Amino acid sequence: MTYKFDVVVIGAGAAGLFCAGQAGQLGLKVLLVDHSDKVAEKIRISGGGRCNFTNRDATPAQFLSDNPHFCRSALSRYTPQDFIELLQRHGVPFHEKHKGQLFCDRSAEDIINLLLAECDDGQVTRWQPCSIKSVVCAEQAGINSYQIQSDRGLIEAPQVVIATGGLSIPKIGATDFGYRIAKQFNLRLIEPRAALVPLTFDGDAWAPYAQLAGLALPVLIETGPLDATPKQRKKAMVFAEDLLFTHRGLSGPAVLQISSFWREGQPVRINLAPGTDLPTLLLRAKASSKKLIANELSSLVPGRLADAWVGQDAALQRPIVDATDKALQTLGQRLADWQLTPNGSEGYRKAEVTVGGVDTRDLSSQTMESKQPGLYFIGEVVDVTGWLGGYNFQWAWASGFACAQALAARQAELIA
Repeated sequence: MTYKFDVVVIGAGAAGLFCAGQAGQLGLKVLLVDHSDKVAEKIRISGGGRCNFTNRDATPAQFLSDNPHFCRSALSRYTPQDFIELLQRHGVPFHEKHKGQLFCDRSAEDIINLLLAECDDGQVTRWQPCSIKSVVCAEQAGINSYQIQSDRGLIEAPQVVIATGGLSIPKIGATDFGYRIAKQFNLRLIEPRAALVPLTFDGDAWAPYAQLAGLALPVLIETGPLDATPKQRKKAMVFAEDLLFTHRGLSGPAVLQISSFWREGQPVRINLAPGTDLPTLLLRAKASSKKLIANELSSLVPGRLADAWVGQDAALQRPIVDATDKALQTLGQRLADWQLTPNGSEGYRKAEVTVGGVDTRDLSSQTMESKQPGLYFIGEVVDVTGWLGGYNFQWAWASGFACAQALAARQAELIA
């Protein structure tokens, strides 16, 4: 038996669920399939279980891509306010934390239930779990028809949407399915890599700092080439966020943000006391204090950090009055511009998203349709990645909405 639909959406995450619901409500006969028995696991675990579902301040400036202008069209046509209004229609309570980040008051399940209700309103058919074995395109009377072999039977549709996400968090079902489909239809890929992910350091080099695991503090952080010029550093991306020390390296919002920009072999540069002129304050303390350097430093940075830093240099383990001006200036400067090179990251198992994906040069920014007619890509599988803070969910909603509008328009043309 062959099951016929107007559109098949493969992947029941944020983008796939939203697109399927929107397309169904526009009158299309939609099938949504996913290989997992649960929908939207990434939504379920996001934001500490409360789902940071958008950011009030989302603009194209908060997105990475080899083509940074690609996301503009979709983001302008479905805004954070549009999704907020959807939540309000469904009676989902939410709150703003900081920097425009919006979270559910109760649970991420509220977002999942909203998306499922939208699919129900669009009479979307859902098959789960359902594995896709192959996707084949055959031209019939000048129109592409896709035959999709699944473990529930053969599916036929003139339009297919790939919303299978990236490689991040394989334990909840992430696969390279979307990339394989793109390659099958001769679409280009931007090499995927883990992003919004903790960074790790060589064990021996990290030993003095491993004892700081659990310590968090506000910092300024940036990355770039080892030989970056002052002019290049001025143009570098700098984040003012909290840093978290771990047994293996660094995490926290500051590091997750910079990890999307970091490349292997590059250092990260961290100001551990932003807004504080450490060299000047240490020299001032020398003129009036007989305390140990570590004690004076602990009034300027967390005590554990001061102890770990001073403990690495015997010349600093003395009263501040006995230290040379040069030693104090160097200490302050190093804390304000700590440069260290990660040996890697925690990888896809800890990454919140995947940078890279289907090359936007092979997609329409208006419709999300690829150069392969009738084949669309939305959400994280595309080479568009947002900052930490709700931006990636906003891309899911915006790309899904743009795609649904295009699906309905093309279906109307096919019928005509």
